[in-house]
Amino acid sequence: MQYTAISPTLSISSTETIAKTKKLTLIPLIFLIYFEVAGGPYGEEPSVLAAGPLFALLGFLIFPFIWSAPEALITAELATAFPGNGGFVIWADRAFGPFFGSLMGSWKFLSGVINVAAFPILCIYYLQQIIPALDSGWPREVSILGSTLVLSFLNYIGLTVVGYVSVVFGIVSLAPFIIMSLVAIPKIKPHRWLSLGQKGVKRDWNLYFNTLFWNLNFWDSVSTLAGEVDKPQKTFPKALFVAVIFTSVAYLIPLFAVTGALPLDQAAWVSGFHADAAGMIVGKWLKYWLEIGAVLSAMGLYEAQLSSCVYQLEGMANLGFLPKFFGLRSKRFNTPWVGILLSTVITLAVSSMDFTDIISSANFLYSLGMILEFASFLWLRRKMPQLKRPYRVPLKLPGLVIMCLIPTAFLIVILAIATKIVYLVSGLMTVGAIGWYFLIKFCKSKKVFKFSNEIVEEG
Repeated sequence: MQYTAISPTLSISSTETIAKTKKLTLIPLIFLIYFEVAGGPYGEEPSVLAAGPLFALLGFLIFPFIWSAPEALITAELATAFPGNGGFVIWADRAFGPFFGSLMGSWKFLSGVINVAAFPILCIYYLQQIIPALDSGWPREVSILGSTLVLSFLNYIGLTVVGYVSVVFGIVSLAPFIIMSLVAIPKIKPHRWLSLGQKGVKRDWNLYFNTLFWNLNFWDSVSTLAGEVDKPQKTFPKALFVAVIFTSVAYLIPLFAVTGALPLDQAAWVSGFHADAAGMIVGKWLKYWLEIGAVLSAMGLYEAQLSSCVYQLEGMANLGFLPKFFGLRSKRFNTPWVGILLSTVITLAVSSMDFTDIISSANFLYSLGMILEFASFLWLRRKMPQLKRPYRVPLKLPGLVIMCLIPTAFLIVILAIATKIVYLVSGLMTVGAIGWYFLIKFCKSKKVFKFSNEIVEEG
């Protein structure tokens, strides 16, 4: 693939327009990363259901070190070395060529839109505790459809709007957890933290690992927004460092509080149980606040991860992996409207899947992409040692190999424990991704569509 060097991910004709667009600054970026990954303790409850309090606590204590930190470090180094929209697609392309760049893009985009589909459903899980009619039937379907369309429109208005809205959503949605945790302190019995679960309840390691993985992955998703960040070489490392600590603490404090303050009823620990716990520990008013916070959290998660998918498509269009029209921006809001439309349609199609299958399928495709991402990171260190890296992981190649091998082992576990339906869905999507690469190659040779030939400047 032939490239010509120009400014990061932007065509010459659009550079002047984009330059006038307000860029993301540190605080909104921190909250966008937070919502890319977590959005709060909502959704961590199944870890207790699957394996009991002790394993749940250990998982959220240990997993950030063996998974979140390495992924965030790699993102900080490569996003500052290649500061353009497209993120991990650029990294795989530079390391192994266009086929792997395209495959990476397909895996990550599909995992992203599948993951996005989970958030309106998670939102309904909480709302149905207040409005039982949302449990099934047309009220549930209409609620998912309406919320998806409204949230996609908010994304259309602009990324800086999404960034500042994320700050508000983050503060409001976390506040009830802080109140619940403080009130729970006198009620905590530490021996409850050591429980391995109720007798007769079989551990579900598939659910356990997928819950941990789903709640603590997607750190690299923000890399697809690098072209929209103010001074990315300085802002990205700071934002990722703060977000890792912030996210880990936000998961652990409520988990310690609730498992220590309440007698264990393992079957009750389904998604949404934190709201019931707030009602038992503090009162109904906090339960309702937490449920409202869950809605805001789901909205923030949807916005952040949809943004990542959308700007990834734009980056791939600018790099020539997709036809040029995928990078079209609206004249009024300067947002990639084609990507927003396509992502929304796929999200609605996927939302009919079972919630657990959604999480597992997203995790499977994401795992494949992450293995390729780790390989790209290591190969770029070897292939391009002189590349300007404004932030550099302070390890030499042997240390980096060890750093990447530990989370890769976990990725292999995620792949190994997947269900048959997940293997089928992910396998078909991978075959489709390979076919898509050759279809695009054919379209280029026959000049069926217009393609860009641009490159992201290094460092």
